[in-house]
Amino acid sequence: MTLRARLLLALVPLFVLCLAAADAAVYAEQQSFLYAQLQQQVQSGVRLAGGSPPGTPGSPGGGGGGGGPSGPGAPPGVVWAEVLSGTGSAVGPPEFLGVPTQDQLSATANHPVLPARLAAETGEYLTVSGVGSYSRYLVYSQPAAGGSGDIAVAAVPMDSYDATLGHLLLLELLVGAGVVVLLVLATWLIVRRGLRPLERMSQTARAIAAGGLSRRVSPADSTTEVGRLGLALNSMLDQLETAFGQRAAVEQRLRQFVADASHELRTPLTSMRGYAELLRRNREMNPEELEASLNRIEAEARRMGVLIDDLLLLARLDQGRPLERAPVDLEALVTDACNDARVSDPDRRVTARVTAPLVVPGDEARLRQVLANLLRNAVVHTAPGTPIEVGLREQGGCVVIEVADHGPGIPASARGRIFERFHRADPERSRDQGGSGLGLSIVAGVVAAHGGRVRVSETAGGGATFRIELPLAGPAAPAAVTPAASAPS
Repeated sequence: MTLRARLLLALVPLFVLCLAAADAAVYAEQQSFLYAQLQQQVQSGVRLAGGSPPGTPGSPGGGGGGGGPSGPGAPPGVVWAEVLSGTGSAVGPPEFLGVPTQDQLSATANHPVLPARLAAETGEYLTVSGVGSYSRYLVYSQPAAGGSGDIAVAAVPMDSYDATLGHLLLLELLVGAGVVVLLVLATWLIVRRGLRPLERMSQTARAIAAGGLSRRVSPADSTTEVGRLGLALNSMLDQLETAFGQRAAVEQRLRQFVADASHELRTPLTSMRGYAELLRRNREMNPEELEASLNRIEAEARRMGVLIDDLLLLARLDQGRPLERAPVDLEALVTDACNDARVSDPDRRVTARVTAPLVVPGDEARLRQVLANLLRNAVVHTAPGTPIEVGLREQGGCVVIEVADHGPGIPASARGRIFERFHRADPERSRDQGGSGLGLSIVAGVVAAHGGRVRVSETAGGGATFRIELPLAGPAAPAAVTPAASAPS
């Protein structure tokens, strides 16, 4: 069942009940009011009938010609009156009181059917049937004045009372039916208009379910409940779209990673297999050729081992495995890294600029690897003799390490992907010269595992500057690291 139908089924019976209760209250109040008027009439009539001596004009038995008293003190409306003796016999003829001209009305031809127990029930109101022009009467009796033992009886016709209540009931039914129809129609229109935004949301949701994650529902504002629902749905859709986009990007990176890793591992394996096949076929080769082949196999095995170690390190960083935590003297790390670079390339000037000895909690071996990778990256990608500067300072509660070179630099279009795995700014560079493309990924992963970040920018005058920021207190807790999270802004 639709929400619109449920709302109508809930509201319409409520409207009907409220209207019926109001009609019942009006009917009961009007009935009570009219019945009180009848009681007042019959009481006035019985007092007038019992207080007038028999035989006087206008009194029961007085022969007033059926007109009855009409001056001051006469009961309003038509009142039938009679005086009965203690035995129940009529003392005088009955007549109608309070009617100026009632020639066509005869008190003998039109009268109530009095019960036999009337003498024992004085002071009570009785409803009896009538004979003649009136179908029902309200009867009231009381002892007559003077202590004669007679009973004064008065009766009021109830036909006007019944007709008024009947007309009122019919009017309430007709008006109530019309009001119910109008309320049902108005409720249906209001509910339809109120649910129209939900219908639009439903249509948009079906389109989104069909694959259009970029669509958004409306209305989406904070002024109405439906608008706030739209805001919540749009926020959820934003998160879903972002999550699906991230998943697609991760899957794409994973496929690319598997392809690159396979390619990187296939190269040394192919070389090792070729030299092994050469040794198997040429068992009588000279010692120099044998030594050269074994050296190549060993070199390719070392290269493959380094690649596997790098991949395992990145995998551990991705899983959020905690690194070692111990005080690390960054001044010593910077000095050692610069000395290693000078030894590997004596013709290059490598300068260390340390403003103050700084110590951070972290994994010393991994931080050494970070500096080594950055210096090797600068050495490989710059011309021989290009100077390199390594700076260490404290800034804003963080440790800042900068490795700056004065080579060709990194194009702005490539800086966003420089920390991706197996990425090379120069795809034509040989793998032996340029490495596997994991060095900067390891830098980003290790720095992020220490609660820091790494960025790359252009060096003043040309070149590339890698800036590492590490917190002096270290990260609060280890977290999983992804290359995308470590990429420079």
